[in-house]
Amino acid sequence: METPGGTYSKMAMAGMEQLTVAAIKNTHQGKHFDGGGLFLLVKPNGARYWRLKYRRAGKEKMLALGVFPEVNLAEARKRRDDARATLRDGVDPGNVKRATKAAAKTAAANSFSVIAAEWLTTQKARLVPSTYTKAQWMLDELVGPWLGGASSHL
Repeated sequence: METPGGTYSKMAMAGMEQLTVAAIKNTHQGKHFDGGGLFLLVKPNGARYWRLKYRRAGKEKMLALGVFPEVNLAEARKRRDDARATLRDGVDPGNVKRATKAAAKTAAANSFSVIAAEWLTTQKARLVPSTYTKAQWMLDELVGPWLGGASSHL
């Protein structure tokens, strides 16, 4: 059903039965395909995971799109379409997801509050206890609420 260009044709998908919300709620263990590489993986414990199968550079890959019911059928189809568009642009959606996740982790680690806490920890040995307490209070009560989780790269 996959064309040489790596996409599914509408004619090929026409023969496939698409999932419905009612069918999803009553599914049993296994893989239940919706079309375009999207499928619902149902585990023995009843957990339901949206997955997308695709090929990149001749290798089959799989992308996690979310967990049902947090990601409903319409949202899973939208995520599938977005991933397919990314593939058409010549970019691996799995790499995009990993890069986005790494960037979010780096941004969280570089927030002002994290860096201020690290600095204060290094200063603890040098400061008199009352000065340390005052510095901690100023960062937590005065500066922290004003900056929030702002990035340190202002």
